[in-house]
Amino acid sequence: MIYALITVHVLVAFSLVLIVLLQTGRGAELGAAFGGMGQATYGRSQSTFISKFTTGLAVVFMATSLSLAFLSTEHQTESILSEVTTSPAAPTAPATPAATVPAAPVEQPARPGDEQAAAPAPTLPQTDAPRQPSAPAR
Repeated sequence: MIYALITVHVLVAFSLVLIVLLQTGRGAELGAAFGGMGQATYGRSQSTFISKFTTGLAVVFMATSLSLAFLSTEHQTESILSEVTTSPAAPTAPATPAATVPAAPVEQPARPGDEQAAAPAPTLPQTDAPRQPSAPAR
């Protein structure tokens, strides 16, 4: 139903624009620009078919606008973030620059058929440890 209402709304909007552009404005004569008396000063002008049609289109446009506004608030839409699950885990440590943290070597588990035993991974010096004072040179 909402798609049909949107289609009617768009068609009425385009029709309303075209009908308004086809009409001539009141007081559009050259004399009205210089303060002359135009058609509006002599009272009401006759209602033509095109002015009645414009009024009807404007009423339909307002009705579809209000209907679409009402229907858009009634539909419960899901958020994109509703699928994301958040777990109340411990906060993670802030990331440190890669230059200060050495990369840890990855140890491969020993396979039963290997002749060589897996050598222990070499240890790297810690860069976060405070420096030890060195003895003065003589």
